[in-house]
Formats: sequence, C-alpha cells, structure tokens
Amino acid sequence: MENNNGSDKRMNDSVYSQKFRAGKRRTYFFDVRSTRGNDYFITLTESTKRADGNGYDKHKLFLYKEDFNEFLALLNQTINHVKTELMPDYDYDEFAKRRAEMQKAWEEQRLNGGDNFNSVADEPIQKSSSDKDDNHEDVDKW
Repeated sequence: MENNNGSDKRMNDSVYSQKFRAGKRRTYFFDVRSTRGNDYFITLTESTKRADGNGYDKHKLFLYKEDFNEFLALLNQTINHVKTELMPDYDYDEFAKRRAEMQKAWEEQRLNGGDNFNSVADEPIQKSSSDKDDNHEDVDKW
C-alpha cells in the first residue's frame, strides 16, 4: 500500500450526503467530509450531463466551517434580492410542485410494478441497447 499522506482517504471520508436533482441534466450534491485532523468541511458539487452524452462535467465548491455563517447569510441575501427586487411576481414554488407531482407519479408507477419511469422528467425512460442497466454510479459516488 502506497503512503500518500492520507489525502485519498481524507477526500473519500464523506460523513453526510444529500442529492438534489434539478431537471434532466443537473444534479447538486451536498457532502460533509472529514479531514485528517477530525475536522469537517462541505463540498457543493454541480454535476451536468454533457451535451454529447459522454459523461458529466463537475464543478465543486469547498466550504469551510469558518465561512459557514457569512456564506449562508450572503446566499440568503442574494436569493431574497432576486425574489423580492428582480422577480417578485415569479412563482418560486412552481418547480417544487411539479417535482412533487412527478415523485408521486413515479412512486405509483413503481408500486404497480413498473420501473421505466423517470422521476425527474415528464416521460418514461428511453433505454437504448448501449445503456447499462441503471448505471448512475459515476454521478452517485460524488
């Protein structure tokens, strides 16, 4: 076993993870990771499916505990500015409602024995012969 000062182990020590699918092509991952010194930081990852269909592009943001409060305050201020000043008439719950409806339809489909329904899109999953069976490991491992 090669000694790499623990850097590989440190980056793989995810102690908490959440995933948010935002449409057909984007997924956001929120991970809490540990350091060698038993400290924690957050990685925010945006994963987008490439237009050519060959894999994913990842963009990561590392957030450290000393920045949590100010980051959250500025994020909330920025979101509130868009919601109240720039787009006050927009229905920000529109996508959450649609996502909830799709999740309900997906659950009903699964309970009825079907598994070819995409919980993110409004259509059944179209699998080609080149697709591997539900192999999303490259995205889900982040």
